[in-house]
Amino acid sequence: MPTAAIVFSDGCEEIEGLSQVDVLRRLGIPCDMVALENLTITGGHDIRFGCDKLVDESLLDYDLVAFPGGAPNAKHLRESEKLADLMKQRFAAGKWNAAMCASPIALSKYGFLKEAKWTSHPDFKEQVASENPASTYVDTPAVIDEDHKLVTSRGPATSWAFAYALAKVLGVDTSKLEDAMQYSYLRDHINEA
Repeated sequence: MPTAAIVFSDGCEEIEGLSQVDVLRRLGIPCDMVALENLTITGGHDIRFGCDKLVDESLLDYDLVAFPGGAPNAKHLRESEKLADLMKQRFAAGKWNAAMCASPIALSKYGFLKEAKWTSHPDFKEQVASENPASTYVDTPAVIDEDHKLVTSRGPATSWAFAYALAKVLGVDTSKLEDAMQYSYLRDHINEA
C-alpha cells in the first residue's frame, strides 16, 4: 500500500489538511500527520490538533507528501530550509508532491513549478506565475501534473477534490468512497443549486 504524509504548521487551513488525512485513511492509505516544528498545531481558525511526528529524513520514504494551505502555514513551509532540502530530494527522486491554496508558493520557491501545470488560491496566482513564467496555470479545482509528479488545488471548498486526486495518483480507486461520502452527488449536482 502506498504511503502519504501531510505537513502542518501553525496557521494552516484546518479543513484542507484534515480532509486529506481523512480521505486517505478511509481508503486504507497509511497517512501520517507531520509537523514542521511543534507536534501541537494551532490552525488558522484556532483549532488545535496533534501531529504524529516532526519533519525528518523519513519524509523521503513516503510515496506522496502534501501541504495544506493557509497563508501563515504556506510561508512557514516556504521558508523552512530543512523542509526545502527534503522536498528537493523527493522531487529529484520522482516522488509525488502536492500543495493547495496558498502552499503552491512553497513548491514555487523549491523550483518545482518552473514548467509545470498548477493551480492555487486566486490570491497567490500572480506571485506563483511571476516566479514561474514558463509554467501553466489551470483554472480547475485540482490539477494533476503527471510529468512533474505534482498535485495542486485552489482552496477550502476544493479540499475533497484535492484529497481524492491524491489517492488517485497513488493508484487507489476512490469511486466507492466518493459515493459513500456523497462527494459524487455533490460533484454531479453542484450546478443545480
